[in-house]
Amino acid sequence: MAEQAKKAAQQTEDRLEDLAETVRKKFDKVTEGTYRDRVVAGRFAEQGDRGGDKGRAGTERKQD
Repeated sequence: MAEQAKKAAQQTEDRLEDLAETVRKKFDKVTEGTYRDRVVAGRFAEQGDRGGDKGRAGTERKQD
């Protein structure tokens, strides 16, 4: 009985691995040329400081 359970578990694991690979491939196909690709390519890495954190450098949290 234990051998059958091991075999079933192995088959299930193999099927889940195949499913995960299929999902990854389909996700990559669907998201081709989208925001994810721009981030990976570094499109937003060179924009420089836009001052989004101004005023935060000198502030401290108040302790209760």
